[in-house]
Amino acid sequence: MPLARIDINRDASPELVQVVSEAIYRAMVEIANAPVHDKFQVINRHTADEIIFPKEGYLGLTYTRGLIIIQITWVRGRSTELKKKFFRQVAEEIHAKGGVRKEDVWIQLVDTSREDWSFGNGDMQYEPT
Repeated sequence: MPLARIDINRDASPELVQVVSEAIYRAMVEIANAPVHDKFQVINRHTADEIIFPKEGYLGLTYTRGLIIIQITWVRGRSTELKKKFFRQVAEEIHAKGGVRKEDVWIQLVDTSREDWSFGNGDMQYEPT
């Protein structure tokens, strides 16, 4: 039940947006064990002044206007090793298929509880038992 929010440059091609979307979804299914067809994503396109990052770099990384910020909200319980593998696969696939520098693939994970989700009708489909 992940939700991916993707913030990308307004000038990004539809093909690149598709690459990013599919890379995230593929890693969700293959690594994070998300169910097939559980693909909920919100893509926000921004002008150059709407994605802010440190021009001098951060933690030894430098960024360009091609920076893509990905925030994924999912149910907690995944190991640190799984998260590392997830980060790597997403960055590598976006780099290989979309030509984006791996440094410009910025990902944040937000862990939640199962009861924090409603998939419609105002119901808590994953109510604790």
